[in-house]
Amino acid sequence: MKILNIIAYILVIVGALNWGLFGFFGFNLVSFVFAGARSMGAILVYTLIALAAIWLIISPLITRGRLVMGDE
Repeated sequence: MKILNIIAYILVIVGALNWGLFGFFGFNLVSFVFAGARSMGAILVYTLIALAAIWLIISPLITRGRLVMGDE
């Protein structure tokens, strides 16, 4: 579960940075990398980011309030 939490945090950070770039500069990094906001790669990345956010919401419920990130 530790590795899943780390991957989820990385994906959520990528999503937050993408929204920040879009909000400040009107630049969508994901659509730039995948040559379009509705390309298959961009849709996959957006879906993974959404699933990662959902995981970070429900993970503490599964582990009785703890979000495991280290060797605990």
